[in-house]
Amino acid sequence: MADRKEKKNDPNGASGKKGGGKVPRWMAYSILFAAAGFAVVIWSRYVAPGTPAARFFSGETAGQARIGGPFTLVNQDGGTVTQADFRGRYMLVYFGYTFCPDICPTTLSNMAEALDMIGDKAAAVTPVFISMDPARDTPEQMKMYIKYFDPRLVGLTGSQEQVAAVVEAYKAYSVRADEGKDSGGSDDGEYLIDHSASVYLMGSDGEFVFHFNQGVSAEELAKRLEEFL
Repeated sequence: MADRKEKKNDPNGASGKKGGGKVPRWMAYSILFAAAGFAVVIWSRYVAPGTPAARFFSGETAGQARIGGPFTLVNQDGGTVTQADFRGRYMLVYFGYTFCPDICPTTLSNMAEALDMIGDKAAAVTPVFISMDPARDTPEQMKMYIKYFDPRLVGLTGSQEQVAAVVEAYKAYSVRADEGKDSGGSDDGEYLIDHSASVYLMGSDGEFVFHFNQGVSAEELAKRLEEFL
């Protein structure tokens, strides 16, 4: 009986190991401080404002990917236009096409409204609409279309090769959904285009600044523009 009682009250337990397997307090504190330090490093390198991860999730790009660059297109008046013609001004760029049923007119309207919201600051920005459908979007078609949105809006089109080059430069995309014979639709030349719908803000030096995701509101556009201008 005495032996059992002594064993039960033995602070070292049945194993006979000192401390009962508990981690010493100094070691626990060391682990805690090390974890905290690691968390600070992760935050400062990958999450804090201005870091690559923060720029990515806020709409800015990171890494080596380049958005934008030299281009040669034709404006709504039939004149040749290059990126150099916009040097010294910000560009608010959107890719789409004039036969787009919904997202294009909505986005162009939001761009125009946002410029109205920022008042005098809008004088530093040129809104640009680049067609992804040069087969139908002639300069005449572009001129007729953009007048419904904003007199400041510049419409750009060009040859298939010119348009393909600028679409690639901006990391945009477009896929024609032909409604002709192969798809069972009418063969009257009517078709839709599935395309990216981001809005790009390019700096006065021609370099990429920020991109707005599809569906961005006029209010969000205006808010972010004021931060950069």
